[in-house]
Amino acid sequence: MPKQPMPQTEFIAMMATLFAIVAFSIDGMLPALPRIAAELTPDDVNAAQLIVTSFVLGMGVGTLFAGPISDTIGRKPAIIGGVAIYILGAALAPVAGSLELLLAARILQGVGAAGPRIVTLAMVRDLHSGRQMARIVSFAMMIFTLVPAVAPSVGAVIIAGFGWRGIFGAVIVFSLIGSLWLVLRQPETLPKPRRRPLRLSPLGVAAREVMSHRLVVTSIAVQTLVYGALFGTLSSTQQIFDISFGRAESFPIWFAVIALISGGASLLNATLVVRLGMRLLITVTLGGQILLSSAMAALMAGGVLPDWLAFPAYLVWTISVFFMTGLTLGNLNALALEPLGHIAGMAASVNGCISTVLAVAIAAPIGLAFNGTPVPLMVAVAALCAAGWGLMRTIPRYY
Repeated sequence: MPKQPMPQTEFIAMMATLFAIVAFSIDGMLPALPRIAAELTPDDVNAAQLIVTSFVLGMGVGTLFAGPISDTIGRKPAIIGGVAIYILGAALAPVAGSLELLLAARILQGVGAAGPRIVTLAMVRDLHSGRQMARIVSFAMMIFTLVPAVAPSVGAVIIAGFGWRGIFGAVIVFSLIGSLWLVLRQPETLPKPRRRPLRLSPLGVAAREVMSHRLVVTSIAVQTLVYGALFGTLSSTQQIFDISFGRAESFPIWFAVIALISGGASLLNATLVVRLGMRLLITVTLGGQILLSSAMAALMAGGVLPDWLAFPAYLVWTISVFFMTGLTLGNLNALALEPLGHIAGMAASVNGCISTVLAVAIAAPIGLAFNGTPVPLMVAVAALCAAGWGLMRTIPRYY
């Protein structure tokens, strides 16, 4: 077992790899959606979007348990256990003969992914707090962004060689790499004297404490809205590229461009957050997105943009949505965990579970509302950001 702490650079890289298990499980599937729709749900092609949201739903449910379990048994065992469940779901998915069975396997896969997603955040909180934590998470998110950049291209290559079912073998290999890195190099960050018993009574007390902080509740609410915008965009993006603009073949390349440019948001946030604070960055970012999404929806709905300009304008708007998440989600996670370092696992679980599950409830109807144009998505993103902007203004300025 490793005894010496990792160098911070290696720790950030490992954390980004564990986060990226989630990203690869979502973005790597996007090129497969048309084939899954044609094979499993030819009469309702929009239903294939549920491949994305079902995984996110399972992850949200699993999040409620991953944190408390990690508070009891330690961070590393909880992450490894989550990866094991994730691999089981990934192994069942390729043999699914119907959309319903595939969605069930994706939910199980998501439950397991909650381990690396949430417990890794608790591990960071064990070691850091406040703006420094936000800075480290931002650096990890910057590296993590490289996975969405290449995942659709990798997924397209795998699909071409092995069919859409082959993607699940790739995600198993990827998750094993991240978990072995953790086992071999990272010491446990939660010593036994600080662990909490896994009993209903202490869990209930901790959950009530989490939900009694106005800052935490507000941060969770805003995260829900931002995640709703993000998951709605992810669910719809492949169909918009294909049906709205006829660019299905080049989708992996364009998605890589989107992800790489958006990755700069996390680097920018890491540079600015210590100096400007989390509240100001989040509020300004959401305000800018309200204006841009509203303007784009009006232009697209009114048919004002010529054909040669419509796709570049949509591309810029999509980049802005992903850029927005890089300037908000890491900061919102840090805000939610700031007063709760002594129960970081429970706090991360309640935070992640509520924001993710409710975001799926928001995102699924947004994706299913696709009507051949990006207008419904743009209107939804503007509305969600407006609600988040209003909530952020209730948080004290010194954060």
